[in-house]
Amino acid sequence: MILTYSTIYHDRTIAYGGYSDTVIANERYIIRFLENVSLEANTLLLCAGIRVYSHLKYFGFAEVGKHIGVVGLGGLGHLAVQFAKAFGAKVTVISTSIGKKEEALEHLGADSFLLSRDQEQVQSTMDGIIDTVSASHPILPLIDLMKIHGKLVLLGAPEKPLKLPVFPVLIGRKIVAGSATGGLKEIQEMVDFAAKHNITADTELIPMEYVNTAMERLAKGDARYQFVIDVGNTLATTEP
Repeated sequence: MILTYSTIYHDRTIAYGGYSDTVIANERYIIRFLENVSLEANTLLLCAGIRVYSHLKYFGFAEVGKHIGVVGLGGLGHLAVQFAKAFGAKVTVISTSIGKKEEALEHLGADSFLLSRDQEQVQSTMDGIIDTVSASHPILPLIDLMKIHGKLVLLGAPEKPLKLPVFPVLIGRKIVAGSATGGLKEIQEMVDFAAKHNITADTELIPMEYVNTAMERLAKGDARYQFVIDVGNTLATTEP
């Protein structure tokens, strides 16, 4: 398998992924975007977009009237809210930061907002939860928010293992699952669906020389929601 970054090709060259100045690919592996869409606003769909879209569909969340929770309002979470709403679901954003409330309700169109520390007051009404958080966090409170047969889908990748409380999973016949991405056919389907429903990612376009500063801002949580590197214009200004 040849991965996007840092993999050695058969000719011993290295894969640089999005940092490449040119890319040659078989037409079977090309994703089509409409001519009038902003590439920098849609680039994130090929990573975070397909991750949330694929799993909303696979786990049965893409249905009108479903009550879906979205944990975390970052690169994955803000797209999960938009896709879930476009599918007709009722969406509750779950966050540790009250500062995300206005963004969730006013900008992204979520139906409700829940502070993590206040969820003891909420009844178990959710059909499923998309957990996008990559930091270590307890998942028992999330399991308790779901109805019987609820599904907790983990899309974040915490550095340390999460503690799984088995008893409430057994009693509620609930599912804790995870997955990474979708295939090319589904990616094209997702891109077309996003264009139809005007779903785009909130990104900040930066030149290559700003990367180190961007990494420092990411560490501080100062990104809305991801950075996109303008490789083409960066190369154009540095070539002799």
